Amino acid sequence: MAAIAMAGTLLGGCAPSASGGGTQKDEKSGTLRVWLFREVGNKPKERVVDGVARRFEKRHDGVRVDVRYIPVDSRAEKIKGAFNDPASAPDLIEYGNTDTAGYVENGGLADVSGEFGEWRQARDTDPTAKESVTVDGKVYGAPLFVGVRALYYRTDVFDDLGLEVPRTLGEVAAAARRIRAENPDMYGLAVGGAYTYGAMPFIWAHGGKLAERGGGRYRATIDSARAKKGIAAYTRLFGDGNCPAAKCAAMGGNDTVEAFAAGRAGMAVAGDFNRKAVDAGEAEGDYDVVPLPGAERGSIAPAFAGGNNIGVLKSSSHRTLAVRLMRELAGKETQKQLFDAMGFLPTFTDVRRQAAKDEPFVEPFVKTLDAGTEFVPATPGWAEIDAGLVLPSMFQQIAGGKRGVGAAAREAAEKMDEAFAE
Repeated sequence: MAAIAMAGTLLGGCAPSASGGGTQKDEKSGTLRVWLFREVGNKPKERVVDGVARRFEKRHDGVRVDVRYIPVDSRAEKIKGAFNDPASAPDLIEYGNTDTAGYVENGGLADVSGEFGEWRQARDTDPTAKESVTVDGKVYGAPLFVGVRALYYRTDVFDDLGLEVPRTLGEVAAAARRIRAENPDMYGLAVGGAYTYGAMPFIWAHGGKLAERGGGRYRATIDSARAKKGIAAYTRLFGDGNCPAAKCAAMGGNDTVEAFAAGRAGMAVAGDFNRKAVDAGEAEGDYDVVPLPGAERGSIAPAFAGGNNIGVLKSSSHRTLAVRLMRELAGKETQKQLFDAMGFLPTFTDVRRQAAKDEPFVEPFVKTLDAGTEFVPATPGWAEIDAGLVLPSMFQQIAGGKRGVGAAAREAAEKMDEAFAE
């Protein structure tokens, strides 16, 4: 509490320097409107945010903070409406980190590069988290929390079969086949053809990339030799020897987590945010988590760094106040409180390491983050690629035996390049 109060005092000493365009009004009183995502079991989040808001109001005479919680599923339409109608728009929004580039292209987010650079706490921000608020070298918000995936495995199943914890992706596959052979009613490793973020670590672990930037634009590299090696490693897991394609090709991330939680899988690639779901199922008390290993022993497969950010809208008429509140909502003390209340992993490396000491469960996820994570291409084209199910279609075609790795990857690359070019 003292730390966040001190932060507020320091921030109040001078006004942030404007970094971009937008409204010329910068009112120092009135109502600050904030839209945050409504979580499952949202009350703990509300208590943390309410505390920040009330302290902010006490330090700023004539200021009221109005926080509204919006459904995640309908965020796109609601936020698009806010961009198009500044009069009813909030000053601050929470947004998914894969939405950054699209929101910037739509002209909705304010460039806060200067303010972020002057923020002392920002020096401890995880590099990938900072990348998630950065477009073309400019910063459009502050990271709020990060989420990554690791390998959940059934300790009782491993003990019964005398299996050691896998130390490479090859050993993961071998253990999966052994589990399936000994327990035909169980998937060895639950995989999904529609589980994009569970498949990506296999591509990255083999040195592949989704795309690379050059000449001011992205070009797909999903059909490179290294990427295809990772695609092959993942799609070989579909079949009667592990996870039958007839059932698993259509599965998404939630399906794989549900299979593991229900006791129908010996392993699953799942997130820190899936713990409650697993503990509510048959696997409770009989599982452990380790970082998903890479292709070589001693390595960790790079994970997708998901998570949410907080940004100031370009239309805000309270820019100075909005930036101050953004830094408090996304500051170290608030992130620590959100971890304690909701399990959200902090984006600050020092706060995250302390969280791992306080809660041993998150240690594998922190190790995964510290080993280096990856992110999707920071371009509006990614939203089209994601919505068009380009990568799931590729995985499903290969898993179902309809196309080979080369042909499917080449087609996916062509579709990705079309989206990048728009």
